[in-house]
Amino acid sequence: MADDPRFLKLKLPRPHIIQEHEKAWMTDEEFARETLAGVNPMMIKRLTEFPPKSTLDPSKYGDHTSTITEAHIGEHLEGLTVHQALTSNRLYIVDQHDNLMPFLININNLKDSFVYATRTLLFLQGDGTLASVAIELSSPLLQGDLTTAESTVYTPEDTGVEGWVWQLAKAYVAVNDYGWHQLISHWLNTHAVMEPFVIATNRQLSVTHPVHKLLHPHYRDTMNINSRARGMLINADGVIEMTVFPGKHAMPMSSMVYKNWNFTEQALPDDLIKRGMAVEDPSSPHKVRLLIEDYPYAADGLAVWHAIEQWVADYLTIYYPNDSVLQGDVELQAWWKEVREVGHGDLKDAAWWPKMQTVAELIKACATIIWIGSALHAAVNFGQYAYSGYHPNKPSMSRRPMPVPGSEEYAELARDPERAFIHTITSLLQALVGISLMEILSKHSSDEVYLGQHDTPAWTSDAKALEAFKRFGARLEGIEKQVEARNQDSRLKNRIGPAKFPYMLLFPNTSDHTGEAEGLSAKGIPNSISI
Repeated sequence: MADDPRFLKLKLPRPHIIQEHEKAWMTDEEFARETLAGVNPMMIKRLTEFPPKSTLDPSKYGDHTSTITEAHIGEHLEGLTVHQALTSNRLYIVDQHDNLMPFLININNLKDSFVYATRTLLFLQGDGTLASVAIELSSPLLQGDLTTAESTVYTPEDTGVEGWVWQLAKAYVAVNDYGWHQLISHWLNTHAVMEPFVIATNRQLSVTHPVHKLLHPHYRDTMNINSRARGMLINADGVIEMTVFPGKHAMPMSSMVYKNWNFTEQALPDDLIKRGMAVEDPSSPHKVRLLIEDYPYAADGLAVWHAIEQWVADYLTIYYPNDSVLQGDVELQAWWKEVREVGHGDLKDAAWWPKMQTVAELIKACATIIWIGSALHAAVNFGQYAYSGYHPNKPSMSRRPMPVPGSEEYAELARDPERAFIHTITSLLQALVGISLMEILSKHSSDEVYLGQHDTPAWTSDAKALEAFKRFGARLEGIEKQVEARNQDSRLKNRIGPAKFPYMLLFPNTSDHTGEAEGLSAKGIPNSISI
């Protein structure tokens, strides 16, 4: 599949996921590892009840409780019962069921489209890696006025036609992940939600205001790239509608998800706690403790988050020595009022908005804005080609249902499994367009300005602020050494995995002043969303 001559004619570089081992992406180990160290590692949650329940309105959807049973997964739990695995924090889930079920009837009515709503159960093994123990594929089933679910559960198989059925089950999961990543984790949760902050900052804060000076580097080119995206990528009949499974339902789906967006949950520690991946722990260096210790996105991300938060606190306390100074800052209060009441007008009455009456609230808010524009975007953007450039690993569409015994599709799967696999996922034209786009989006520019760097050395004359920024850069360079050390630690098996592709997406790259990471390096945290 990797040597298709039509693929090679484009002269695209070989994606990282198949550079060392061409078949490693097919292993269950790599499939599970990418939930912790892939391009969308913020979907996995700790499972707290079994079987998994649904939050869909039962008056519209009936009972969408998962059909996965203990009989499906019991033999994969290293001798534990399901109850024991739950109470010892060893069962996890990537649950797209409720996210996608409300849209599936419309999506599956599109030409050459057949998508499932998936649930993937994972077990934390004794060596710190995850094992996929069951995949549930669900389709909408109309029963009177209810949209119920028709579900089938698949469990790991290694050989024969059932081994390829399991590969297809993982592919349907990957399709869900690809679409959600592009539309929600990437477009909505980074590009789109930054716009109100960019606009309000430029409208309400003078260029000499300390908060303007703090945030301005993290807005570089964001409005420009978003405008171009609206004209070419997410527009009607644009590239996203052509190549990603929701098709013309992509933006309505993204808009629906935004209704539940919560600014305070965008800070990494809060996100990890919400997903059950961490617990508060004042004795831990970052005040939270990961329940999966070897969680590369979270481990590196917490170090970066802490450095950002320290820098923001050091800087802002120079200008806001107490809460009363902040409360009396007319520009600042007007800025936050516009962010909340105009920029996010449809959510302005949400109870979770910070009141912006304390310095602590301002520090957390500014740290969150910087995190979204820098590290969060880097985590979901610059690994796209590395992981998804080889489309069988991360297909953007599925075109037909899972083959069932007795069907021609099942016979094809037994006779020529790779051909059947390719006929199920994204078509050749769609794949080539999508891959070509990802190659562009995943590249660092030669003039990239990384976190801890500044493109205007004379951005302030305040010696205290300059010294605080210098400390910030030094902390980030220290994190670079930590990331490299973790990738060399053989005990941390999720850092590299079967594909021998080390996790570097949250390597700050602050020490690079010569553009060494230009191109498809899959590492580095730029200051802003500029691609």
